[in-house]
Formats: sequence, C-alpha cells, structure tokens
Amino acid sequence: MKEIATILGVPVVPYTMDEAVAKLTQDTLQRKRNFVVTANAEIIMMAQDDKEYKTLLAETADLILPDGAGTVWAGNYLGYTVPERVAGYDLYLRLLEEAARNKIPVYFFGGKPGIAEEAAAEGKRRWPGLHVAGCRNGYFSAEEEPEIIEDINRSGAAMLFAALGAPKQEKWLAQYRDRLKPSLLMGIGGSFDVLAGKMQRAPKWMQDAKLEWLFRLMKQPSRFGRMLALPKFVFAVRDEKSKKK
Repeated sequence: MKEIATILGVPVVPYTMDEAVAKLTQDTLQRKRNFVVTANAEIIMMAQDDKEYKTLLAETADLILPDGAGTVWAGNYLGYTVPERVAGYDLYLRLLEEAARNKIPVYFFGGKPGIAEEAAAEGKRRWPGLHVAGCRNGYFSAEEEPEIIEDINRSGAAMLFAALGAPKQEKWLAQYRDRLKPSLLMGIGGSFDVLAGKMQRAPKWMQDAKLEWLFRLMKQPSRFGRMLALPKFVFAVRDEKSKKK
C-alpha cells in the first residue's frame, strides 16, 4: 500500500492512472468492494465546510484518488510523492474499456433524463461488447430510492457509476453502500454529459497545462463562485504546511 497523502484531513492514495485502473479492475473481478472518490481541490474544500462529507471521505471511502492538478500540487507541496492526476472522467473511460474487455456489467445512474442512455450508447459504440446492465436518471424522490437500489441490484452490475454531482453522489453511495451489490461504487460528476457529447472537455493542451479549470469557467461562467475554492485551497494548504514546521 502506498503512503497516503493527507491533504487538509482528506486521505489521498497517490496511485497513477494505470495503477488505479489495474487495482479497481482486478478487485471488481475478485468481487472486492471499493467505494471510490476522485478528489480535486474543490471537493477537498467542500469537506472543510461540511463535517459530514469530511468524515465520509476520511472514514467511509475505500479509495480517494488525486483528481486535479491542485491535489497533485498539494500532495507534493506537503512532502508526499503524488506522481500524477487521476482525473475522474479519464478513469471512468478506462474502467469502461476494462469492463468491455473483461465482460464486467456496469450501471449508469444519474444525469438528466435520457443522458445516461445516450452515454451508454456512446460507450457501446466505443467499446463493442460493453454490457450496460441498466440506466437510471438522477431525478428522484426519497420514496423512489428503494426501487432504484432494487433495480441496480437486480441488474447484476458489478460497477456502479453515479453521476449526481459532489457531494450528493458520495453521500448517496455512502448511505446505501451496504445495500448495494456492485463491487465498485464511484461518483463521476458530469461524466455522462461529456461522454454523451453534451458537454465539451478541455483540449488536451489545456489539460496538460493544468488549465482545465479555466476552460470550464469559460464554458460555464456560472462556476465562478465555485472556482473561488481554488485560491482558498492554496492558502489552506500553505497554512497546513506552516503548522507542520
């Protein structure tokens, strides 16, 4: 097991993308449970203001991965070795590829009505043989949750991807993890929208230049308030390091 990089109280495991894909694929094939969170700076800052969420990340999640340049920077700045970012969307695609190769059934849960089905269709186009065991949109009442859980379990899915947005998706998975049968439980934010072609991903040069946050802001100016978490994150990490000296 790699040394955990504790960033503002959030325990991040510094796997590379290849290591994360290999572990999660093999664990799923062996029916080992994994509740996975890909933590960027925004998620880590959400945890500072939401004690329930922070406890979930620290005590309930099985594997927290470094999603985002900010998380990678913070881990290395605090003295850990964090080799690269494991972006949630890219991990999701890699796992779909492995699911198709290994005949692992998957379930798409979340997004606006019809989006999960469109993402599933695109997944099947990209990876022939991908078995999408079921789809369900993210609009539901508390009264419908038992039915959703039953549908997921009845589908036979071994990987459950929940696109409900953070922190809702992690809280939902944590609340029902003992009742859900899939081995892999993972929140993936807006990934269905991207796979379905409804939302554009930053060009690779912007991803490589660690400017994906700027691309998102350009495409969705309404995210400006959420982006204020980034400078707060930098100051909080620097403050944490100064306390360790």
